[in-house]
Amino acid sequence: MLESLRNKNLLIVVAHPDDELLGLGATMNCLIKGNYNVNTHVVILGEGITSRAKSRNTEMWKKELRIHRENIRSAQKSIGYHSHSIYDFPDNRFDTVALLDIIKVVEKEKQKFQPDVIFTHHGGDVNIDHQRTFESVITSCRPMKHEKVQTIITFETPSGTEWRASSDPKHFIPNLFFKVNEENVDAKIKGMESYEFERREYPHPRSPEALKIQAQRWGVSIGTDYAEAFQIIRSIN
Repeated sequence: MLESLRNKNLLIVVAHPDDELLGLGATMNCLIKGNYNVNTHVVILGEGITSRAKSRNTEMWKKELRIHRENIRSAQKSIGYHSHSIYDFPDNRFDTVALLDIIKVVEKEKQKFQPDVIFTHHGGDVNIDHQRTFESVITSCRPMKHEKVQTIITFETPSGTEWRASSDPKHFIPNLFFKVNEENVDAKIKGMESYEFERREYPHPRSPEALKIQAQRWGVSIGTDYAEAFQIIRSIN
């Protein structure tokens, strides 16, 4: 199935710094290292830090926000993706922003990059920013006559997707798997370790050990060593 992405412009729209790696870091690395001639652009909508305080105060977190942005560039080098855009919507407070404001950003990025495929968050994640990001992508890609985006694919985000309540109907049920190798998974893990404020120790879902286990789990489910799992939301052929 990686072949289906050959020669494509891939837009990755995420809520926070590190989501781009958690969702499809190994797959991006595989596509780029495997010479599939893809062009990858990552859009990071939120600043990813200030929800750690009782109220949003960007000045108080000025140093951490600067480091977080520097970490994005380090993570990018580990994966090898081509470019990124960074915005500063309030961390874990996307529901305080008019959805239209987020949609306008996605539309602007689409207009500039002209993607064939968009990857984004699973719409049922427990994280409100992930939910709003998904809604923004879907709204921005209405299947009208001149819409260039023919495929929308969602990914899971460890510590955001699997923590949805068991009784909730919006569970992540993958129907698309990309085979990757250990080198790709290691690149994903190395990139995640670049994020000073996001890395965690095992058994946290974002720990290096857990990320490798997750890739092995999806690999086993399709008869290979490692894989990343996705859900096709729309594919027009």
